Amino acid sequence: MDSKLPQEFDDADVAIIGMAGRFPGARDVDTLWANLREGVESIRFFSKEEARAAGVPDERLEDPSFVRAAAILPEPESFDAAFFEMPPREAEITDPQHRVFLEACWEALEHAGYSPRDYVGAISVFGGATLNTYLLMNLARNPRVLESFEPVQVNIGNGGDFLATRVSYKLNLRGASHTVQSACSTSLVAVHQACQSLLNGECDMALAGGASVNVGFFNGYRHAEGGMASPDGHCRPFDAKAQGTLFGSGVGVVLLKKLRAAVRDGDAIHAVIKGTATNNDGALKAGFTAPSVDGQAQVVAEALAASALEADDISYVEAHGTATPLGDPIEVQALTKAFRATTQRRRFCALGSVKGNLGHLDAAAGVTGLMKTVMALKHGELPPSLHYERPNPAIDFDSSPFYVNATLKSWPAGDSPRRAGVSSFGVGGTNAHVVLEEAPRLPASAPSRRAWHLLPLSARTPSALESVTTRLVESLKNQGGVNLADVAWTLQAGRQRFLHRRFVLARSTEDAVDALSQPQSPRVFTEAQDAVERSVAFLFPGQGSQHVDMGRALYEAEPVFRAEVDRCAELLKPHLDGLDLRTVLYPQPEAAEVSGRKLAQTALTQPALFTLEYATARLWMSWGVMPQSMLGHSIGEYVAACLAGVFSLEHALRLVAARGRLMQGLPSGAMLAVPLSEDEVQPYLRAGGAELSLAAVNGPMQCVLSGTHPAVEAVRKQLQEAGIQCQPLVTSHAFHSSMMDSILDAFAAQVATVPLAAPTLPFVSNVTGTWVTAEQATSPRYWAEHLRGTVRFADGLHALLTDAKRVLLEAGPGRCWGSWRSVTPPSQPRTRCWLPCLPQGRRGHRRHGAAGL
Repeated sequence: MDSKLPQEFDDADVAIIGMAGRFPGARDVDTLWANLREGVESIRFFSKEEARAAGVPDERLEDPSFVRAAAILPEPESFDAAFFEMPPREAEITDPQHRVFLEACWEALEHAGYSPRDYVGAISVFGGATLNTYLLMNLARNPRVLESFEPVQVNIGNGGDFLATRVSYKLNLRGASHTVQSACSTSLVAVHQACQSLLNGECDMALAGGASVNVGFFNGYRHAEGGMASPDGHCRPFDAKAQGTLFGSGVGVVLLKKLRAAVRDGDAIHAVIKGTATNNDGALKAGFTAPSVDGQAQVVAEALAASALEADDISYVEAHGTATPLGDPIEVQALTKAFRATTQRRRFCALGSVKGNLGHLDAAAGVTGLMKTVMALKHGELPPSLHYERPNPAIDFDSSPFYVNATLKSWPAGDSPRRAGVSSFGVGGTNAHVVLEEAPRLPASAPSRRAWHLLPLSARTPSALESVTTRLVESLKNQGGVNLADVAWTLQAGRQRFLHRRFVLARSTEDAVDALSQPQSPRVFTEAQDAVERSVAFLFPGQGSQHVDMGRALYEAEPVFRAEVDRCAELLKPHLDGLDLRTVLYPQPEAAEVSGRKLAQTALTQPALFTLEYATARLWMSWGVMPQSMLGHSIGEYVAACLAGVFSLEHALRLVAARGRLMQGLPSGAMLAVPLSEDEVQPYLRAGGAELSLAAVNGPMQCVLSGTHPAVEAVRKQLQEAGIQCQPLVTSHAFHSSMMDSILDAFAAQVATVPLAAPTLPFVSNVTGTWVTAEQATSPRYWAEHLRGTVRFADGLHALLTDAKRVLLEAGPGRCWGSWRSVTPPSQPRTRCWLPCLPQGRRGHRRHGAAGL
C-alpha cells in the first residue's frame, strides 16, 4: 500500500497525529494556543491574604525571599478514578503525576480518533515525571494513611517505574512501556525514544510525554540568590532582566505514527517530525548542573543531520529558554555554532520560549514546547515570546542567525514547508532536539456518498454524556468547513463505547449543531446501553415486499451494494431470457409504471427480492456487522441459505429463477390475511377442502389462507359474516397451497442439479419453525416442501427471540414488525432488538407486509 503514496514521504518521517495536555491557565492544547497567541502570562500571583488562606505560614510570608507566584495545573486534585476502573483508595495514594499522565494519554488517543481497546496494533508508551512531592509532602506526613496500605501498593502508586506501565495496563496497550527520566528534558527525550521505536518497527503508534505536579510550589516558592528560580515570579527568556525561571505544573502527551502509515490510514496529521537526537554534555563543563555549548550544539547538529535538512531550512526554534543569566547565552551560542556549520545568514530565524508564558514545567517542558511549535506550524503564526524588551547583553544576536520573536506575527509559507526546531536540556546534561515540519498538504476528504450522517456519543455517566455533547457542539461550531462525514467516522470508529449513549442523524454541520444543542428533542436518541456484544440475526422478507426503486439510494451511493446487485443481475441474465434485472429495479421515471407491473410477476419478483436482500446483507457484512443467525420468509430463506453456504450465489440464483418461473406458469390464485390463531382457522380450512390451505402463520393471531379464487372468496364471506375483518392480499398466485403441488417434483429435480452443503451459519427453517438441520438443507425434497408447506414464521421468530439480547436486523424492504411484536412477551424490551434498514415502498406497492411470501 505504501507504494501508492507520494514519494516525497520519507520512510524516516514521523507524524504527530494526536495531542493532549493541561497547562497553567489552559485545560487543553487549543486553549494553550489561544493564550500563547494573545500573549497571556499564565502565572498566578497571590496576595498575602490569599496565600495565608491557602495555608502559607506567616513567617514564610514575611520572608523577603518568598515569592507569592505559581504556575498551577487546573484542578490537579481532580481525577475520574471510576472512568479508569481504579478504586478510590488506590487513587488516593497514587501520585497525581501518574493520574494526569494517564488522563492525557487517553485524551491524546481520542484526539487522534483511536479507541485503544479496539486498536489491533501495538501502541508503545514513553514518559516521565518529576520528583514525587505528593509522597513527600502529603502521604509521608500521614503515617496512619501509609500504615493502612501494603508497602508494595504505596510503591506502585508512587514509584516512577510504574508511570508508563500503568497507562499500558489501564488502556490495554501492548507495545513497549518505558519510564524516561532525564530531568527537564524528560518529555522530549521520550519523544525521541518513541520515534526510534516506530522507525525500528517495534510498534505501530507511540505515546510520548511527561508530567509535573509539584505540590510544594502551589502557593509560592523561596528564591535563592544565584539559583535558577526567578526573584519576582516572571520568566524573561533572552532578556536583559532575565534572572531565572519558576517551576510549575503541567502535563503533555503526543501520539506518533510513521508518516506513511498515517497518510495511508487517513489520520489527522498535525505536524511531521523530520529528525530527533539526544546526547549528554559529559564532564567538560563548569559543573553538573551547568549547560554545555558543545553538547547542545552537537545535539542540534545531529537532529538536523537526521532530518536531512540544513540550518537555512529552519525559520523558528522553540528554545529551552529558562531565562537564567548563564543558560540563555550558552543556548544561543550553541544554536549559532550548530547553524554556522551550514549557513552564514544573520537574524533570519525566530527564537522563542514558552516558559515566558507558563514557567518551567520540568518533565513536561519539552513536550509543551513541542506542542506550541506544532500549533504555530498548523496556524502559520509565531506567538510572542513574553517579557522580551532588550537582549541579554551576553548574547550577540546581531551576528547570530537568530532574533527573539516578541510579537504575534504571521509565519508566511515559502516555496518549501515551514520548519522548526525544538530544544530541551536537562540538568545533568541530557540534551534533546527535534526538527519539525508542517503537515503535508493532502487532498481533502472526498464528498460523502451519503446525505445523512450518524453521530454517536457515549460516556460512563449521564453528566459525562452531557459534557461530551457540549464539547462536540462547540467543536463543530469552531471548526468551520469541517467534513461532517469525517466527524461521523471518527465518532463511530475512533471512540470507545460506554453505557450511556446518544446519537443523532444530521445532514450538515449546522443541522448537527442545531439538533445536539437540544439533546432532549425527539431528533436526539439517548439511552443507557451496556457495552456488551449482542448477537445479530438477519431477517429476509418474502414476496409482497418488493417495489420499484427498492434500495436505489444504496445502489447509487454504496459501492459494495452496487457491485453485488450488478453481479446478481449479470448472473441472472441467462435465466431471465437476457433481461437485465436492473432495468426493472431502477427504471427511468417514465418507465416506472411499466416496471412496477413487471416486478409484480412472480418470475421477476423472486429474483429481484433475492438480489436486493443478498446485496443488503453483504453491505452490512462489509461494515463489520456479521450475522450469527438468520431467518428468511419464504424466498428470503434462500438468501439465508446462500449466505450460510448451502449453495453458491450462482446456483442460488438459478434455483430462485426456476422457482419463480415454475410458479408463474401455474393458474392464478388468491390469498387472505386472517386475524385468527392457527387453531381458530382450522374449521374454515376444513370447510374449504382441498382448494384451501394454510399458507403462513406469522403470529399468534396472524394467519394467511391460500387457494383458488372461489375457495378464498367463500371463506372471506364466512369470516365477514362472523364479524372478522380480513385483508385480501394483492398477489398473482396461491403460494404455499395445494395449487403448488404440480411443480414440486420438477423443482426438486432442479435442486438436485446443484451442489448442496451443510450450513456454516445457523438459520431457521420456515418448514419446521426451528433451526434447520444439515440433512434438511441438503435435501432437494426439503426445498420442494419449503415451496408448498406452511410458512411457520412466528415459530421462527420465537426461536430467535429466545436470546433476549439478539438484535434482529431486517436486511430487505419488508417489515416483520407486526409478527415480531406479536410473539414478543410484554416484559421484553422491544425497540432494542428490531431494526429495519430499508424504507417501505409507496402505499399500494406492497400489501403483504410481514405476511410476504
